[in-house]
Order: sequence, then C-alpha cells, then structure tokens
Amino acid sequence: MKLTVECFNKVKKDCLKFIKSQETKDDKFRNKERMIKSFLIPLCLWISKKADKKKPYFVGLAGGQGTGKTTSSSLIKIILTKYFKLKVFRISIDDFYKTRKERISLSKRVHPMFLTRGVPGTHDINMMLKFFKKVKSKKFKRLKLPTFNKAIDDRYNKKYWYDLKKKPDVIIFEGWCVGAKPERNNTLNKTINLMEKNKDKKKIWRKYVNQQLKSKYKKLYSQLNCLIYLKAKNFSLLQKWRLKQERKLLINSEKNSKHKIMDKGDVLSFMQTYQRITQNMFKSMPQYASIIINLNSNHQIKSAVYRNK
Repeated sequence: MKLTVECFNKVKKDCLKFIKSQETKDDKFRNKERMIKSFLIPLCLWISKKADKKKPYFVGLAGGQGTGKTTSSSLIKIILTKYFKLKVFRISIDDFYKTRKERISLSKRVHPMFLTRGVPGTHDINMMLKFFKKVKSKKFKRLKLPTFNKAIDDRYNKKYWYDLKKKPDVIIFEGWCVGAKPERNNTLNKTINLMEKNKDKKKIWRKYVNQQLKSKYKKLYSQLNCLIYLKAKNFSLLQKWRLKQERKLLINSEKNSKHKIMDKGDVLSFMQTYQRITQNMFKSMPQYASIIINLNSNHQIKSAVYRNK
C-alpha cells in the first residue's frame, strides 16, 4: 500500500495531464484516480518485477475496438518510466498495417474485403518479426518504425516514423487482435453478420484470415512475454465505444477533405470485419491471457484477474 501511494504521488500529475488530453468537452473520464491507484499501478509493479534489463520484456495488450488500449498503454508507459525508471517503447500493431497500395493488391489477388484494414492478413508480419528480432539483438542499432495514419488509411511519410534510438526495457505491443488464436475450421461455416453473408459467400476471406492466425501471427505472438486483455461485456458495447472514438477523431482532426472520418453506418460496417475474431477472443482469451482487465458498461475497470503470477 505504501508503494502504491508513493508511486501515485510521483505519477499523478503526468497521468492526469495525459488523461485530460484525451478528454473532450462532452466526454470526461470518471474515477481517474481509482483506475490509476487500484489497477494500473499494481499492473506496473507486476511488469517491473518481470522486466529484465538485459533484453526487452514484451507486453502484449489486447482488447476490442474502443476498449481504451491507447489510453491504458500510454498510462502504463508513464508509470513504468516515471516511477520504475524503465525505458518503455509503446507501439501498435496498427502501425504495421500494409500500405494502401499493398492492400489493393491483396484485395485483387485474394478477396476484395482485404482492402479494409484490420484483420490478420492486412499487417506487414515480416516487418514486425524483423523489429522483434532486431530489438532483442545484443548489437542493437537505432530503428525506424512505421506510424499509420487512420484518417488517410495509409502510412505516414517516413519523416514521421518512430525513431527508436536505445534498446527498451519494456515494449508494449498493443492492438485489437494481439494474441488472438484461430478458430476451428467447422465454426467458420456459419456466417455471423450481413457482411460475411453478402460478401464472403465462398468463405475465402474467413479462411484466409484464420490461416494467417494459424501461421504467421502465431509465430509473432509466441514471442510475447505476457498478454494483458481488456475485456468488454459484449460486442454491442464495443460498437458504442468505437462510435464515441470516431466522434473524438472528428473533433481533433483538421477540417481536411483528405481525412476519412467515418459516419455511424461506416463504423458499424467496418466493425463487422472485426466481429468474428473479437467474439472468439471474448470466449477464449480469458483462458490464456496473463491478466484479464474486466471493463464495466461505463467503460471503467471493474476488476483485474492475474492468471500468470
């Protein structure tokens, strides 16, 4: 308890400043201090005990769209850096999306639905595997890593990429499908929404995505040292939170015709591509994630279950 209070006093200012930067006039965070004290500080203490300064400790952070992965991972980074004095690098699997040009090619070669970013198959796995390998190397050298601009649905220009100059002690690798496992082939037969029913009648898209999880993504995720899962109650809550996220993006974005801000119909349609894997994660991930962070309907942390001590 003493450590928690001491840590909170040290990180409070920076954490609350970050939270404020994420708020809008109509959308304020509630119970901020409780979230930091009761859940995020104990989580950071757990990570700090596992971290080995000789090589990076890979923390996978997963959760459906709108669960707060960016906010949570950013606050974890602040606490680990400020109080535990660890070098922390945070990156999203989203930053490794294939370029729009590459996804156009994939959509022509395999299935038109691959033009939509998000599902396994639309990320540059080789680039991620190289990053994991290089960052573990004893001969670590400066790394440039991509950043993805969702507003234009393509990578940023290289001058805006991450510039990793020193080997981190902790790498937070976050994303909606991080750590996801494939389905059994027989469950792929049944469509789960209108998009699958209308656009994937021959199951080509579903099977390809599932095969990616069985092979390349399995290899990537096997390198994570632990996996934290932000668990929402159901998929309709995620839809609600994702719509709120899009409204924030609209407020923060410049009024620029190049920026593709989605309306409600677009968001709900976009999320149908995520639905199958997300619902499979609801069922299976609590059985193998190291830590399950349960979220209530108000988008707040309700409880944390540590499965892997």
